[in-house]
Amino acid sequence: MDHGRTDGAVKGLEDPGRVLDIVLDAGADAVLTTIGVLKHYRDRLVGRVPVLLRIDGGPSSYREDWLSYTQWRRMITVNEAVALGASGVCVMAFIGSKVELDTLEIVTRTVVEAAGTNVPVVVEALPCRSERIPDPLDSHAMADAARLAFEHGADLIKTYYTGSVQGFRAVTTSCPVPCLVAGGPRMASRRAALEAVKEAIEAGARGVVFGRNIWQDLDPGGMTRALVRIVHDTASVDEVLAGQTQ
Repeated sequence: MDHGRTDGAVKGLEDPGRVLDIVLDAGADAVLTTIGVLKHYRDRLVGRVPVLLRIDGGPSSYREDWLSYTQWRRMITVNEAVALGASGVCVMAFIGSKVELDTLEIVTRTVVEAAGTNVPVVVEALPCRSERIPDPLDSHAMADAARLAFEHGADLIKTYYTGSVQGFRAVTTSCPVPCLVAGGPRMASRRAALEAVKEAIEAGARGVVFGRNIWQDLDPGGMTRALVRIVHDTASVDEVLAGQTQ
């Protein structure tokens, strides 16, 4: 739930409090969000589930497109995040982009600040289309991005699913820390999203960090419950979709 940081009043997140109530009641393990949501809905979050706080950022979508950034900064320290009620922090690593070095420095400085604490640093490690990365979903590029984030100190990796079990296994087997799958753009159907999750778990993913594929779903609670069953109970897609609108 950090999309509003760049996109403003994005469809599905017009009422963050409503989304929080639905997904937490449905069994979400944690929430990744912004300082504004954490500050305003602190009573609904802190002490109920772990909160991962996005502590870096760039221009809004009125200025630059996603993954095409020329500016990126850290805006909150680890200590400030903890004081706000965060259990962990999340930062980006844009590999192959103009701000690659800036993001890797942010990762490393954040890891150093968090050393000796119980605050995990989640790094969203994404290959960016460039002269040397013609296909950002290429399994080798994805594996290298995850490994670079690990080498700079990440405790957990958030990255895109490559589209195949074999391809994503190349990511998980070359990264010593847990890999979580980002939802990315809204998928064509609930079945398509859940099948991607099932394959990613089979390939070694340890969980998912989903946004639009939950809160833009017609039934965010139902989608959350389906994800919980696949991730935690190894249920099949057919099992979790039985009786649901797909």
